[in-house]
Amino acid sequence: MFDELKNKLADVFDGLARRGALSESDVDAALREVRLALLDADVALPAVKAFTEKVREKAVGVASMRSVRPDQQVIKIVNDALIEMLGGDSAPLNIATNPPSVILMAGLQGSGKTTTAGKLALRFRSRERKKVMLASLDVTRPAAREQLRMLGNQAEVGVLNEVDGESPTQIAKRALQAAKLQAYDVLILDTAGRLSIDEALMAELRAIKEATNPHEILLVADSMTGQDAVNTAEAFHKAVGVTGIALTRLDGDARGGAALSMRHVTGCPIKLAGVGEKQDALEEFDPARLAGRILDMGDVVALVEKAAESIKLEEAERLAKRMAKGQFDMNDFLAQIRQLQKMGGLGGLMAMLPGIGKMQKQIAAAGIDDRMIKRQEAIILSMTKKERVSVGLLNASRRKRIAAGSGTTVQDVNRLVKQYQDMARMMKKLGGKTGAAAMKAMLGGGMGGASGGAGGMPDLSALSRGFGSGGFGKGLGGGLAKGLGSSLANGLPGLGGKPSGKKK
Repeated sequence: MFDELKNKLADVFDGLARRGALSESDVDAALREVRLALLDADVALPAVKAFTEKVREKAVGVASMRSVRPDQQVIKIVNDALIEMLGGDSAPLNIATNPPSVILMAGLQGSGKTTTAGKLALRFRSRERKKVMLASLDVTRPAAREQLRMLGNQAEVGVLNEVDGESPTQIAKRALQAAKLQAYDVLILDTAGRLSIDEALMAELRAIKEATNPHEILLVADSMTGQDAVNTAEAFHKAVGVTGIALTRLDGDARGGAALSMRHVTGCPIKLAGVGEKQDALEEFDPARLAGRILDMGDVVALVEKAAESIKLEEAERLAKRMAKGQFDMNDFLAQIRQLQKMGGLGGLMAMLPGIGKMQKQIAAAGIDDRMIKRQEAIILSMTKKERVSVGLLNASRRKRIAAGSGTTVQDVNRLVKQYQDMARMMKKLGGKTGAAAMKAMLGGGMGGASGGAGGMPDLSALSRGFGSGGFGKGLGGGLAKGLGSSLANGLPGLGGKPSGKKK
């Protein structure tokens, strides 16, 4: 969503990097470009004005600092201002109350209220270990209750049974009573929406609020609707007193102005962000982490969280034992590919790495994307059990059969086998080694050095140097780019690269 804004800001900072010191005219020129980039991203004008004034005030004040590069000064200032514009510290949901904690979901029709209610229920059950009940108060939209029941069953939470002829307020009272009697920790009320804001909707929400006295009133807003989402948030906040905002479709390709404007214009904190269609694709909104993504600093915290959620401890221990023995077959390789897919795919993971924004062209030219992962999975699944355990069985006729079965070419099969063999050799070197010895074996010979090699291993030494001297963006944009420049064509470690089209 923020790719275009990220690229424009990166161009501004690159221009400042070539200057010896910042003058007031340099700051004015840079801020003009930043202002245009924010306006082009559909950020509200009052938010842009407040943002640029804050950055100008701080940037001119430190213009005489010569110990730090000018672009680093401005990046730090812009990062702090972005975090402040997005709300400062993250605002968690208020569920630390006497149960049941009542959460009222409000919003326009089509914004994703029912889907977000199901995602939130799953999040509470799986992460917070809470007993959750869902209740649909939508008596106007066809199949709204059926949709919520299906989502509740998928999340394995309680769903209030239906009684015909009840009004939304009566359903809300019955849901609250049932949640108390059945000792539920959290009650999520999914209300009806409208195509546009009207008094009937607001009157219904006020009546439900009075009947249930909710601890949280979450406005669900579609981030792809731009400034209209901000206007909607303002209207709901004035009418019913919204305590937080849940932004949906934050993984979309819109310009992202709603997310950047919402807190400044409405004063309501953004508490949740929908980042995908799957039921577990709901994150707690963190201003500092989103600012880091916009400025191409990555989001390593989210990367670690995804890994912790997706990778099973038993599977990791099993693979560690096999690695210690120097064993690594195609079944292990397939398990690694599937873990990568669970963590959001190659595109999702690379978006969280610092400095990747500057390397998008190289990555695109190398053909590295999620389709490559799916091709590799198809090739392995087309092998027999014996072939997966012993790749040496793969003669020419077997490789033709595998290529035909997976819808790929013999060259694709050969490339995957080569990547697997490189990984297996590395695992064998690591077998029996621990700590520094294992790291030395991994970075030493046999992998083509630090500039690419057979498996496409990035230049880790350049990476560490970059982190030390130029921050996240510069280190990965510069040092890592040199390492990946010659290796992206061969693929990431353990993954095939772009098909060459030549027969081997």
